[in-house]
Parts: sequence; C-alpha cells; structure tokens
Amino acid sequence: MYALTGIGRVRAGREVLALGSLALGQGGVTALLGHNGSGKSTLMNLLARADRPDRGQITLDGRPLGSFTQKALARRVAYLPQRPPAVPGLTVAELVALGRYPWRGPLAPLRAPDRARIEGAMAATDCAHLAPALAEHLSGGERQRAFIAMALAQEAPLLLLDEPTAALDLAHAHEVMALLRRLADQEGRAVVVVLHDVNLAARFADRIVALKGGQLAFDGPPADLLQPARLSALYDIPMQVLPVSGRLPEAVVA
Repeated sequence: MYALTGIGRVRAGREVLALGSLALGQGGVTALLGHNGSGKSTLMNLLARADRPDRGQITLDGRPLGSFTQKALARRVAYLPQRPPAVPGLTVAELVALGRYPWRGPLAPLRAPDRARIEGAMAATDCAHLAPALAEHLSGGERQRAFIAMALAQEAPLLLLDEPTAALDLAHAHEVMALLRRLADQEGRAVVVVLHDVNLAARFADRIVALKGGQLAFDGPPADLLQPARLSALYDIPMQVLPVSGRLPEAVVA
C-alpha cells in the first residue's frame, strides 16, 4: 500500500500537485479522475518512481519508495505509462515476455511457469493471435492491449495503469476494465487506474479519487460522486445524472 504525506511537485515554477495525505493500493479498483492537467499522470509517475516529488514522502508497504531496488519495486508494482515506449523489432510475444524480467533476470531462459503466465496474459487481453506480429506494426488499440498483457505477465500485486483505455474502442475498453475488475476480485490484486470516462470508472471501480488543479477534490465510492453538483464542480461544466435500470446512474453534460 502507498502512503503519501505532504506531497508537492513543481514544474516551471508552478505547483502541479499538492496532496496532504493520501493512501492508495489497499485493494480493489481505484480510479483516478479529473480534467486534463489536474495532476493524475503526475501522481502516477510519482507512484511508479518515474518522477520524484519536490517535497513530502511516499512509502510503499511502510518503506520509503526510494529504498527499493528497481527489481524489488517491479516485483511489487507493474506500471503502464500513458505513452508506452517504442519497441522496434519486438514481437508481441517477446514484448509480453519482458514482464517476466523482475522474476528471471535479463538473460535467464523462460521456464514453463513463465510461459504459462505470458500465454495467460495474452489470452486475457485478447492478443494471443497477435503473438508473432511485430508490436510496432499493430494498431493503437492492439498495441495497448499488448502492453497491458506485459503488465499482467509481471505478476505484481499492485497495478498502476495510466489511461489504459485511451486508444481502445468502447468494446475493448469495457473488456479491459472487466479484466482489471476480475484481477482485483479473483486474484486479490490492487489496481490504480487513470480514466477520463466517469461512467466507466463508476461502473468498475470501488473507489474514485478525483483531482482538480493538482489537489484532492473527491475521495469515495462512485455513488457519492454521481451527484450533479459534485460533477459540475469537478469538471467546471453543468452536468446531470440519468437513472439506469439495475446499476448506478450515468453522468451526462447538462
């Protein structure tokens, strides 16, 4: 579990993130919401140690985040950034196999348990049929699913995903979120995911953390956020909620 205390991050003389106290990754699915520039990706970069705060402290499982070796951190946390790196020359199967690096090292051969995890991750993300294809030749949505498979193959108990549905069509976006929901429910993984779609977040998340202007604007269950006044204040646009039979209402622009 992450514990953040007095976190501040400054860029170009402007504080882009200012959080007093926040705990993340206790379990279930937590969705990070907020408009563009609200600090969501900055927060994810800090959690993944891809960036460092200018003030404050972040601990993971009670230890300072900076005290973990890279391999030890990778065994605890799998991180998928908003813009995954280019992977020229790698097939999808080879890309997904990189997820096993924290457990076997860069030169050790893949063993049967590694291959089983890789194949399971590709099957879960509907990209097993793409295994021999070069990742650089995939569509945006196919490539995103391959990177999600790599994160799953890493077998870390905590998943950080920054806008994993951004390049996906509606059907695959729902499939990815349903997969993350199953990982939380059936495997006990903790998932922290950045989303733009408030309705997608409300449908699959246990908890929503919303940022505005780099500060915490909401932290609670989806039902509590789905109030017109709260949504309007968060997104600076008039919003309302419409009832949906059998589940939470949906937010729409008024």
